[in-house]
Amino acid sequence: MRSLRLLALVACAAGSALGSAAAQDSKNFPTLGAVVRLDPGLDSLIAADSVIQVLSSRFDWAEGPVWVKDNASPGGGHLLFSDIPPNRVMKWVEGTGASVFLSPAGYSGPFEYGKEPGSNGLALDSLGRLLSCEHGDRRISVLTEGGGKRTLADNYQGKRFNSPNDLAVHSSGAIYFTDPPYGLPLNWDDPKRELDFCGVYRFHKGEVTLLTTEMTRPNGIAFSPDEKTLYVANSDPKLAIWKAFPVKADGTLGESRLIHDATEHVGKPGFPGLPDGLKVDAKGNLFATGPGGVWIFSTESKPLGRFSTGERTANCAWGNDGSVLYLTADMYLCRIQTLTKGARW
Repeated sequence: MRSLRLLALVACAAGSALGSAAAQDSKNFPTLGAVVRLDPGLDSLIAADSVIQVLSSRFDWAEGPVWVKDNASPGGGHLLFSDIPPNRVMKWVEGTGASVFLSPAGYSGPFEYGKEPGSNGLALDSLGRLLSCEHGDRRISVLTEGGGKRTLADNYQGKRFNSPNDLAVHSSGAIYFTDPPYGLPLNWDDPKRELDFCGVYRFHKGEVTLLTTEMTRPNGIAFSPDEKTLYVANSDPKLAIWKAFPVKADGTLGESRLIHDATEHVGKPGFPGLPDGLKVDAKGNLFATGPGGVWIFSTESKPLGRFSTGERTANCAWGNDGSVLYLTADMYLCRIQTLTKGARW
């Protein structure tokens, strides 16, 4: 893996200069990891010759990717993603590479604030505006036209959130989001923590609703194609699981069911990371980062395979025409071509 890191650094140096506009080779990207096939059902989703391409590198902790479409160019656009420790959002463009899009991104205070002050999960609202889960400022924000940010939600019943982590936007406009303590300087033991639980919430029409506190460390979150199910990852090394919640007509959640328990893999060689960000394809298959890369689950919650990156893989997002899955894996920005398309991208 160390040799791959060196290769990626060399091959992606022009596009990863983080501020330069140097040209980037867009045809000869290095690769990493492998596709692990656990069930023949994966063959209809991932071609036999699919590889994980490394697009850019040298990030501190890449997270929260979201594809921004270019409506004038079918399949065109660019990718935004968080680089949490340096408190910035990056922009990656095919053929150009990565540059700083927004800084500061998650913490606007004058003093140093922990190891992960930046934004985490990113999404677009119905107007195409950038929504951010901000660790340091402990809020959900929206980037308005002209560049100014507005706070959408920063507390529950007067108590500040821990550190909003990831979010999913419902077609109604409601924002569902998770709130573990990872952005607090001392994590769960931080004296600034005001809530005694890690919640999953909904923000809609100016109101914050607590949906569940049963997840010990709720993290990644996404809807099924019909929006009748909400998937939530739990990034607790003692309970590394994914759950599915039925979404009721009023937007609240019903009784959860377990999708998969990967706790046995945590800490083992070849399985870095924990359940983190996730996305769903148009058929209802779940692509979920976790121990060992990105797990692919069928609509019946059967593990079909895994993108084994060899890195702690934080999140993923559909892009281009919807068939390309972008991955943030520790210091890397990667992608893999699929035979399916995202449900929401």
